[in-house]
Amino acid sequence: MRRTVLASLIALLLLAVLFASRTLLRQPTSELSEISGPAMGTTYTVLIEGALTPDRSAEVRDSIAARLEMVNRLMSSYDSTSELSRFNRHISEEPFAVSPHTLKVFQVARHVSERSGGALDVTVGPLVNAWGFGPAGLPEVPPAEAELLRLRERVGYERIVIDAASGTLTKTHRRVVADLSAVAKGYGVDLVAEVLEALGFTAFMVEVGGEIRARGRKADGSPWRAGIEVPDAPVRSAYRAVDLVDMAIATSGDYRDYYMIDGVRHAHILDPRTGRPARHAGASVSVLDQRAAMADAWATALSVLGPAQGRELAEREGLAAYFLTRVGDGLEGRGTSEFERLAGQ
Repeated sequence: MRRTVLASLIALLLLAVLFASRTLLRQPTSELSEISGPAMGTTYTVLIEGALTPDRSAEVRDSIAARLEMVNRLMSSYDSTSELSRFNRHISEEPFAVSPHTLKVFQVARHVSERSGGALDVTVGPLVNAWGFGPAGLPEVPPAEAELLRLRERVGYERIVIDAASGTLTKTHRRVVADLSAVAKGYGVDLVAEVLEALGFTAFMVEVGGEIRARGRKADGSPWRAGIEVPDAPVRSAYRAVDLVDMAIATSGDYRDYYMIDGVRHAHILDPRTGRPARHAGASVSVLDQRAAMADAWATALSVLGPAQGRELAEREGLAAYFLTRVGDGLEGRGTSEFERLAGQ
């Protein structure tokens, strides 16, 4: 009798263990490892599916930091020793050799410049500085029209000839100055994603200064999620959530970097075609693309164009873009057909 009861208890225990195991298999848990730090004048955060040992975590952190530091060393307009700064000081029409990384960023920018009619223009650097969004800091008064006309003689993306075969950039105006801030952060995100893939990771999300790229899915099968920020909100919050699977998202908005002079708002979204900050009701544009650098570049171009012209171009180009527009005291969000297809909402 005792043996029968004992055998029954053992059988019940085994069934309980088996049931628990099956339940765990049906409902996998997700453990994320987070690595973060300063980079490129901002911060980065990387989420990786699964637990990392201290040694593995240190290896990943060092690899990420090295990549982002390289991008900053090559493309920062704030670092006087960067490759970009040296190119800007190259007052000559002779070819200037640059690294493959810098060349690639110029090529991404050129593609978007041509497709957007010059709404994105890396030679906008003199205007960026004149309006106080460069290393020199804010001006006491906005630049005068005469100064803008003089500076615009040096602005025009076609004034830099890109020679991929020789790995050189050539100025057709000796005093052209470039600013890669509209693409460099996104490119840094792409490089970090490449590093993580090379280290064997298949599920992660990378964020650098608000630009994001995700790979794979979480252990429970759910996608990574990013939020499109509410502009001008006193507390940071998401206007809309977006599912990301093997996709990047970048946002450009006039609420992140601006100042007021005599009651007039001057934002860092400069229109290269006028030499002035863009004037329209658009608050932000978010773009989805497989590459963060391309999403970054397009977000800037569409922000310059605004919700009307920008959305028309985005639909024509088949871009996944989401426009937040100020309407009275509120906001109106509207995505392109490709955005709604990809966003998962």
